[in-house]
Amino acid sequence: MNATSDIVAKLWNLCNVLRDDGVTYMQYVTELTYLLFLKMMQEKNEEAVLPEGLRWGDLRLVSEPELVTVYRKLLLELGEAENRRVQAIFAGAQTSIKQPRILKKLITSIDELDWYSAKEEGLGDLYEGLLEKNAGEKKSGAGQYFTPRVLIDAMVALMQPQPGELIQDPAAGTGGFLIAADAYIKARTDDLFELSEAEQSFQRSQAIYGMELVQDAHRLLLMNLMLHGIDGAVDMGDTLAPAGQRLAKADLILANPPFGTKKGGGGPTRDDFTYPTSNKQLAFLQHIYRSLKPGGRAAVVLPDNVLFEAGQGQSIRADLMEKCNLHTILRLPTGIFYSAGVKTNVLFFQRGETEKENTQQVWVYDLRTNMPSFGKRTPLTREHFAEFEHCYGEEANGGAERVDQGEEGRWRCFSRAFIAERGENLDISWLRDESLQSADDLPEPEVIAAAILEKLRVAMEEMEALSALLEE
Repeated sequence: MNATSDIVAKLWNLCNVLRDDGVTYMQYVTELTYLLFLKMMQEKNEEAVLPEGLRWGDLRLVSEPELVTVYRKLLLELGEAENRRVQAIFAGAQTSIKQPRILKKLITSIDELDWYSAKEEGLGDLYEGLLEKNAGEKKSGAGQYFTPRVLIDAMVALMQPQPGELIQDPAAGTGGFLIAADAYIKARTDDLFELSEAEQSFQRSQAIYGMELVQDAHRLLLMNLMLHGIDGAVDMGDTLAPAGQRLAKADLILANPPFGTKKGGGGPTRDDFTYPTSNKQLAFLQHIYRSLKPGGRAAVVLPDNVLFEAGQGQSIRADLMEKCNLHTILRLPTGIFYSAGVKTNVLFFQRGETEKENTQQVWVYDLRTNMPSFGKRTPLTREHFAEFEHCYGEEANGGAERVDQGEEGRWRCFSRAFIAERGENLDISWLRDESLQSADDLPEPEVIAAAILEKLRVAMEEMEALSALLEE
């Protein structure tokens, strides 16, 4: 175990201390973020961004009886700080900690960690490790904001982010895609030192941008970006509302949009969508392909229903294939997200220089059929993507030479005409599922139940969308 994972384990164990004070898993990392921010500013010698009297050393000197009262006042004042990033991280910040001894224990425990080693290995890695630990805890509900790092790394490696490109995530969560794209560029430019001063400035403050709707996720995102040396404009807001229209056109979009329908039913409140829909993923898909510059590229995680939903779904897929070259679909295995029944895919596409007939064929890689259901017992690793990455090729926009593996293989090519005949249905599978040969080989009951619930959820969304259209 390295120093970072050791510290992450110790920080996570502090959740037991917080639970004694009634703090839930949902609140835990947020509570810890406030304290870690103050401590990390001290460790990085960047406390000048904090007003005097509102720093880690000041908090340590407060006597235990007054600690909770002083801490609440500190959070309130930091939410009004002059520094833009500090203000955003502490906006609306409140603590659920009630007992001074609990807060004192947290402060003392954080102070006792091996901060020298943590700095050597990277404070950003430490914080991401904590977010990953939280996402893996089902009770926290944080899995919906966290895409598995191995999947992110595979998508980023295939998309090959370049210095000087505008890189957007319109559903940024805690920043996994943006940080991985930034790390990919830094690893190939000697941590940006091979770039000119102007290019370095662009990478740090303009290249990375996006939007996140949920305030608690947004503050974790800002903390994550800051610890990785990124000062891009990732605002809090609703991409499916007019705020999303203000996001600049991108060279590269990486995203895992949230599942479900828009709150309150009805469609997005944007007036630039050709096909209004209450299905959030279909709405995000429209935003993404419309937000690419000509020649820009995207890799997006989307659930199965986006591939087959009728009505507006069919129209949106047809529009996507007109405006973009949808060159690759990766059918992901089950169990890699927080809900076992959710089946997902990665769509890889490039915006055309024209608006017509950009997709001529679609390559599909089936990483789902006859694969294990991934989870804690069978973790997903980068090695699981090795054959797909080899088949995809070294050209980011799918332009490398490719060979169809036939009906027995996982890698196949389908013509645009074939897809049109299917009603623009992209939910294409051909491998026989060997796990369902006999009743003895059926999946676990909870997996079957989750799959049924997912199908019911999709059906309900389609009914809500139809109802909304009828009302209009």
